Amino acid sequence: MCDLAFRCKRVLRLVDNTLLKEGATAAAVENLCRASCTSLGQVAAVCVFPEFVPLARTRLQASGVKVATVVNFPHANLSASELVDEVRSAREKGADEVDMVFPWRALLAGDSARGLSLVQAARDACGDRLLLKVIIESGELREPQLIGLASELSIQGGADFLKTSTGKTAVHATPEAARVMLTCIRDSGQAIGFKASGGIQTLADAEKYLSLVVDLIGESGAAPARFRLGASSLVKNLLDATTST
Repeated sequence: MCDLAFRCKRVLRLVDNTLLKEGATAAAVENLCRASCTSLGQVAAVCVFPEFVPLARTRLQASGVKVATVVNFPHANLSASELVDEVRSAREKGADEVDMVFPWRALLAGDSARGLSLVQAARDACGDRLLLKVIIESGELREPQLIGLASELSIQGGADFLKTSTGKTAVHATPEAARVMLTCIRDSGQAIGFKASGGIQTLADAEKYLSLVVDLIGESGAAPARFRLGASSLVKNLLDATTST
């Protein structure tokens, strides 16, 4: 039981507790914030739609839990100016982090310049205050070469984190895609973070990605500053695991 509790605590502090469902309400966001500070500890961040950032900021201001939001989400169809407006709005609302969707359709069509320019525009709009996570939508890119190219372009553009998925497509995070992304991070020589997101529900799911991070980046890559798990049900399942044995 002690070992299980330790493992659950280790994973819990890496979670971006997420509520990005259509029809999300203020009450649901308040519940998310309450559920993010637990008897096992607290999560790294909550991730909510932009309109709920001020509410989450107020509810979590004394906790140290970060507030993240999404931009160019989920369809990745904004122009550079529209994306910059969304990032600036998120900053003004009080977000600590933004998760931006990379224009993966353009990359599939052979246009790599668009992805690089949009990440650079978002980086400039974030300034020094906002952490920028770039969602490459690895389940749609599918091919290791494309996943690697999106990762390299995002790093070149100034991403602080690479993230696998929006959770809105048929294929979410996979260990295979994670390995490609983590290899790009390692080979860059930069302290870029990695976020696995989509379909991560259990301790076993989470530990698959934790093991990959440790194997490819080392223990220093397994801290919240370098590794996150985007999930909507993982926190509850970790707590249930520690009380059911």
